Amino acid sequence: MKEYMMIFLGADYANANLSQEQIQERMGKWFAWGDKMGKAGILVGGEALAAGGKRISGKAGKDRVITDTPAIESKELIGGYYTVKAESFDDVVKITEDYPDFDLGGTVEIREVINFDQ
Repeated sequence: MKEYMMIFLGADYANANLSQEQIQERMGKWFAWGDKMGKAGILVGGEALAAGGKRISGKAGKDRVITDTPAIESKELIGGYYTVKAESFDDVVKITEDYPDFDLGGTVEIREVINFDQ
């Protein structure tokens, strides 16, 4: 089996005007989805990501540029990721059928994890 990273883009609960109850319900769907993958033995790991961060570009030393990355102004908020084990991209596409944020315009990007030890 290969490992794939599912990167979650888009859905920003702060801008979706969700009530606390709606957020809790949505989080329940996330936990259920993660539990389902865990019970199937395919979940390797994953985490939610904070909205803001730093972007570093340029060459090393004094030419390096460090900027804040306010997610609110970003077109594609990266909200988190899961890494899963699967035989193929098609299998991971099937796993995403339960992705909780499609209804909020969320997107899942799938990338194969390269294992240099094999």
